[in-house]
Amino acid sequence: MRRPVEGEVHVHYGQIYVHSDPDSYGPDLAGAFAGQSAGLCGAATAGALWLSTGLHTGEVGFTVEVHDHAPPLDPSWEDVVEVSFRPASADSALVEWAGEDSWDLELEETDYRVRYCATGMDRARAADTRMDDEPQLDRYLLQFWPAAPEPARVLKETSRTAAYWHGYARDLPPPPTPAERAEAERRARLAQETAERERRLARERREWGGRLPSDALRTVGGNVSGLRDFDPDLLHALDAAGPATQRAVALLAARRACEAAGLTALDWVTEALTALDEGRPLPPPFDDDARMWHTLASDPACPDRTVGRAVPPERPPFQDSSSSPGTGALSPQEAATLVVGPARAIARQPIPSPAPDPGRYGLFVSFGPPDPSLRISQPHAALPAVTGAAEPDPLRAAVDAVYAAVVTYGEDWPALLADIGSRCRERPAGSPSRE
Repeated sequence: MRRPVEGEVHVHYGQIYVHSDPDSYGPDLAGAFAGQSAGLCGAATAGALWLSTGLHTGEVGFTVEVHDHAPPLDPSWEDVVEVSFRPASADSALVEWAGEDSWDLELEETDYRVRYCATGMDRARAADTRMDDEPQLDRYLLQFWPAAPEPARVLKETSRTAAYWHGYARDLPPPPTPAERAEAERRARLAQETAERERRLARERREWGGRLPSDALRTVGGNVSGLRDFDPDLLHALDAAGPATQRAVALLAARRACEAAGLTALDWVTEALTALDEGRPLPPPFDDDARMWHTLASDPACPDRTVGRAVPPERPPFQDSSSSPGTGALSPQEAATLVVGPARAIARQPIPSPAPDPGRYGLFVSFGPPDPSLRISQPHAALPAVTGAAEPDPLRAAVDAVYAAVVTYGEDWPALLADIGSRCRERPAGSPSRE
């Protein structure tokens, strides 16, 4: 026989627990005693025990014993119950309310019979609270030994407190059957998945101007999210316009960007715009990014023009209706503050952030809207409109070229997008449409 716990432990709300399931928040009162004819020790929740005490708050005498065989019953105990218990893991512990302290029990993952013995429950219940300098009022013995499962039983009943808890347990409805529990879990999982899907779609609709994007817009990549911040309706119009209009818009955006930056006076830029008009590959230096930027930096005729940052229109933050006041939905942090029992210590732990992917590029992130006082070099902003317009996918070409043109126009971006929007509505005759 060994004694992993001997002395005094602190109870609150007349509760202390045995916990062994790291994935569980621990037992609730009704769930712990459902279907039992005995109170005081609730074993209806797998892997956990709910132990009731007479004292509401304070120190109680408490001993835990682990035996190889059933020990004899000491007749001096006033109230005695027996239940069956099987740990859910190798990490069994006696745990105080709110996880304030715990003691490892080192139980094996096998079936145990558990005897819970109490003395002084009525005296402790009448006192309610024991201060540090007051004598001990009630004490308890919790014994474990290997045994096949049996129903819970009351071996001895003396106190009114124990009688109350026995009556409480017997008045509870029976616990759900395994099939009923599985069906309830399935329904809860389905409801959660449905709610998560609806939240995701609601957020996506909000990001895309009130309607969901097509598969083409979802997968086009490039600067689609940047352009979406300025005008999601334009993206839907581009998507619906078809390849011919998309290519025309890409060429228009590249030319407008170069005009705004003063680059159309440079021969090597006009040659690239001509190649785009004629559907030819971009000529040097646009065939190599490093050479393109070197040419821009070394050309003495390159204008020195700057423009203020393009700032997208403000939109109200996304409101998740499932977490609005009155719905009852709580964040994990809020829910953790309401947890009672041995899982509270676990629930209060911060949720870990995903580990960074060492294979991805680093990124500096700024918070808040872009600072409009910062100036952008228009020639440097315009060249990506040219290379973007050369993308093989017409929709990607339009998205990248238009976004680069928006950056090039800076604070004058609304005029540019108004022009682009009008072109989207002027499809060439016979051009296909997604509508």
